[in-house]
Amino acid sequence: MRRAVVAGLVTVVVGYTGAFAVVLTGLRSVGATPAQAASGLAVLCLTMGVATIGMAWRYRMPITIAWSTPGAALLATAGVPDGGWPAAVFAFIVTGVLLVITGLVPWLGRLVARIPTTLAQAMLAGVLVPICLVPVQSVLTSPQVIAPVLLAWLVMLAWKPRWAAATSVGLALVIAVIAVALGPGLGSLPAPGGALVFTLPVPSWSAAVGLALPLWLVTMASQNIPGAAVLGTFGYQAPWRPALVVTGLGTVVGAPFGGHAINYAAISAALAASADAGEEPSGRWRAAVVAGAGYLAFGGVAATITGLVFAGPPGLLQAAAGVALLGALGSSLAGALAPSEGRESAVVTFLVAASGISVLGVGAAFWALAAGLVVRGVTLGARQGFRRRDARSRAAESVL
Repeated sequence: MRRAVVAGLVTVVVGYTGAFAVVLTGLRSVGATPAQAASGLAVLCLTMGVATIGMAWRYRMPITIAWSTPGAALLATAGVPDGGWPAAVFAFIVTGVLLVITGLVPWLGRLVARIPTTLAQAMLAGVLVPICLVPVQSVLTSPQVIAPVLLAWLVMLAWKPRWAAATSVGLALVIAVIAVALGPGLGSLPAPGGALVFTLPVPSWSAAVGLALPLWLVTMASQNIPGAAVLGTFGYQAPWRPALVVTGLGTVVGAPFGGHAINYAAISAALAASADAGEEPSGRWRAAVVAGAGYLAFGGVAATITGLVFAGPPGLLQAAAGVALLGALGSSLAGALAPSEGRESAVVTFLVAASGISVLGVGAAFWALAAGLVVRGVTLGARQGFRRRDARSRAAESVL
């Protein structure tokens, strides 16, 4: 039991500290005020905690639910949609509905699975590039603030890679605490609790297409599918459809309070499912329950943490988010460019996503995937046609 508790605590600490800066950055980028961003962070922790405890208890598996870190990165580069923050909230609701439908309609899940992984990874990599460039740019303008964060990341990357992102973000928090203590004082920060702020959603077709659809796709391709696969590597048969329904409903419930999406944990899933959580696989579900309780606790202090971050040195949050996503950028690029066949379509997808263009109010992520699919369809279709023609020519020559 002790090992399960420790593994659960490690899971929640790594999962939270390694990505909360990305979540806040993403919510702010689509129009949330600091109070609304704090609300989004809080409701994500609450829905994640409840869903994790419920799923782990129900199925007696170390199922951990997380926020969509790639989805938050997507928001960070999407910009404020037409209709502002209420339109973004509408997009979050649509994302949750799409997740529920994916769980209820099997062929839709199979359709998502047919999207080439290389294109999904290329889209994610293109979305991550602008965020990961922030630490490089910020270290020149604020070296005294950003350089220690980068140094902490580098040291931990060499020593304990799993803790590299969490350590760098944790140090950023320490720097923010010092800055606030020397400035307005820690008493100026919001008290724990009371962070939830309701926003009435405003329907917007551009937000639905430009935010919700890419958010759903990147959450499925980069979180849900890998998350279920991670559980499979430890011998667990993940409850695929029930988890999609639960996380989809959790997303719908949390959306009016600023939560963008919850899903299967991918990166932190192994922490609760491995032997570190106990020798007997049948007992490792307790680690997930502990992690879920930890997320509930973090939800209670979301307003304080958010206030601390936004009161700290300018650019520190964005730089910490960029450092936290360096590993995700590397793995996305590797996955996108590894196969030689169709590499051009992955490059096109990456470039369009990184460009940040917006057409008809629809952001770059959607157009990136569309462009990649077109290039892939044309090039691979033409090559297959040439191969068939050459095969027929060789067959005719052999007959003659």
